[in-house]
Amino acid sequence: MEDNVDPRAQALFKMLVEEYLSQGTPVASRRLAALPAVGFSSATVRNIMSDLEARGLVQSPHTSAGKVPTNRGLRFFVDTLLSLDPLETGQLEQLEHELNPDLSPEQLVSSASSLLSHLTQMTCVISLPHRDHIALRQIEFLPLSGDRVLVILVLNDREVENRVIHTDREYSEIELNRAANFINQEFGGRSLLSIRSAVLSSMQADKDRMDGLMQAVIDVAAQVFVDPEEGSEERRVVISGENRLLEMGDTETIRTLFEAFSHKDSILHLLDRSLDSQGMQLFIGEESGYELFDDVSVITAPYEVQGRLTGVLGVIGPTRMAYKEVIPVVDVTARLLGAAINQA
Repeated sequence: MEDNVDPRAQALFKMLVEEYLSQGTPVASRRLAALPAVGFSSATVRNIMSDLEARGLVQSPHTSAGKVPTNRGLRFFVDTLLSLDPLETGQLEQLEHELNPDLSPEQLVSSASSLLSHLTQMTCVISLPHRDHIALRQIEFLPLSGDRVLVILVLNDREVENRVIHTDREYSEIELNRAANFINQEFGGRSLLSIRSAVLSSMQADKDRMDGLMQAVIDVAAQVFVDPEEGSEERRVVISGENRLLEMGDTETIRTLFEAFSHKDSILHLLDRSLDSQGMQLFIGEESGYELFDDVSVITAPYEVQGRLTGVLGVIGPTRMAYKEVIPVVDVTARLLGAAINQA
């Protein structure tokens, strides 16, 4: 139906949406007719508005009020009529300065999240690089009390991660040093996921016949090189600007969104869908498929590391957002984040 909207109606609809996005109030026909670029009467404007309403592109929120675009209308506007603004020079320079390749990948993601939230004045979510894209550089084990072991991981040259694991039995410092040396020699430079797969698949079947070194390797590998998809939602999503949710609708909408952000699973699933689709994605209202996002818009863009899509960043804001300004910021931030991680 939108394909049959004539050029005059499209131009008028574009002006209505831009007025609504700018002012946030219903736009009356008289107000549209008074715009210098219109050039025809209020009656003609009303007739065109009636046709647009019949097509489901606009609606009247109250009796005798002006018109506002529907979510379907916003989709038509974004897909057909939107002209994007280039990123401001100051914004680009700020992004390039803050996304310093000397930072670790997790620090870069955190910095990008905070900066994107600040630039857009919206809530920002970013998924961390999937663990199968993170390489092991070095590992060390330090025995603690009982069956507890402190694991020190050096990842991607400069990121250091500490974990405490529980092993099948108590290991001596000598045994743990031998296990660390073996893993560093055999698996240094490989991804965490491939290390887990290689160690467990090739050795677990013969564990009973292996010496102490191999048993130690299997025991600690099972705890350290965990499957990146198991129970990792809390670690895999970075969120900034959650307080901006307070500006996005009624109390029930805000409560639902805060609950979603406390669990993160729906957010992570939506980001993963965006990663699978490749390219930028814009979900307006119910388009996301998640009821909790029915009253908001979500704009996402994937970022690449070593030529592979590995994570997604996005902003969550009201459906009445400045799409022409926000979309370029999300796009450029994703590109710069991927480039910075690639150099890290």
